[in-house]
Amino acid sequence: MILDLPDVVSEVSAAFEAYEEALVANDVDRIIGFFAGDAVRFGIADQQSGAAEQERWRRAQPTLPPGRHLKDTTVRGYGRDVAIVTTLFGYPGREILGRQSQTWARLPEGWRIVHAHVSEPGPDAPVRQSR
Repeated sequence: MILDLPDVVSEVSAAFEAYEEALVANDVDRIIGFFAGDAVRFGIADQQSGAAEQERWRRAQPTLPPGRHLKDTTVRGYGRDVAIVTTLFGYPGREILGRQSQTWARLPEGWRIVHAHVSEPGPDAPVRQSR
């Protein structure tokens, strides 16, 4: 298996950036469009399985706080059809950075998130500080 093919990393990086733009804008239709229909998402205090559950959950959520920023984002390609994105995220005035990971797969309709996980470290966990 060839790791980090430049076109795979480039394509998934662009898809991830577009996903982040939709997330910050709270554009639910666009957000849901980045996920495979049977994707599983584990959130900080929630979980969804499939597009219908995720759409219901997303529509009930408020817009993210202003100033969301990412840190240490990595995109790793595994062959031509799978990539993993990991990043830390934070907001102004918060010291603790959250963690986000996504598994992307090349499907017939294009790159889609097939699994996502969002978490915040517990109070005793060593954490990187937001800047």
